[in-house]
Amino acid sequence: MPTNSQDTPTSEIALIATKLRETVVEIIQEAQSGHLAGALGSADILATLYFHILNIDPKNPKWENRDRFILSNGHECPIWYAALAERGYFDKKELWKLRKINSNVQGHPVLDCLPGVENTSGSLGQGFSQAAGIALAAKIDKKDLRVYCLTGDGELQEGQIWETAMFAPNKNLNNLTWIIDRNNIQTDGTTESVMPLENLRAKLEAFNWFVIEIDGNNIEEITSACNTAKTVTQRPTAIIAHTIPGDGVKFMEYKFEWHGKPLNKDQAEQALKDLRSLESKIKNKYDY
Repeated sequence: MPTNSQDTPTSEIALIATKLRETVVEIIQEAQSGHLAGALGSADILATLYFHILNIDPKNPKWENRDRFILSNGHECPIWYAALAERGYFDKKELWKLRKINSNVQGHPVLDCLPGVENTSGSLGQGFSQAAGIALAAKIDKKDLRVYCLTGDGELQEGQIWETAMFAPNKNLNNLTWIIDRNNIQTDGTTESVMPLENLRAKLEAFNWFVIEIDGNNIEEITSACNTAKTVTQRPTAIIAHTIPGDGVKFMEYKFEWHGKPLNKDQAEQALKDLRSLESKIKNKYDY
């Protein structure tokens, strides 16, 4: 039987998200390699999905009717690994093997490398196609499950994304929720300076998606959007989640330079100090 966490309170999810950020800083600093900014920015999304939205069973990761989460922007996998470990899929000690030789915890995920990892990703755009295929297969097999796919916004510059964006509404994949991490950065600069995406909402609506725009660092808005998607029956749903790259670490926020740059020891200590301060503020807000 599934052990989903539909009743996890917002306060607890907020603390989990901050804890995941701390873990990501620590393991990337240890590896001296990895992508920080996007991982920190999407922490609230991963925490909300794994501790409130997804119908899953960590003790039975291959449960046939589980919801699927597909990470298309695979470079953000440190936050996925951290969420899976926190949710109980595997021992947290594994996280410290990030990007080590012969480790299963690589810089881009590989299908079944760890319990709960549902797809291989690296070449951007492919995960979204995989998610659509899984959603279509579920409909053909009459399975009552949902597929959630997280993509980056720089990833939307890939042509394969737009092929899938046409395909999914054509097949009425109303069991597919596409979450776009709209943090406005990529390796070489801002998305709008490299290859402008706006008006993104109008583009997606023109492809017949039901579109919701949210603050992607607001747990209540993430929850509400995912729940709304479940009620949309005639087409798939796209959630444009506006996030802050490097969220919670002041010297990193909004700066594209931190897209794929590891921290030195002093920077890691400052980042953890910022995040632990944020954790204290959350506890005070919710009277812990």
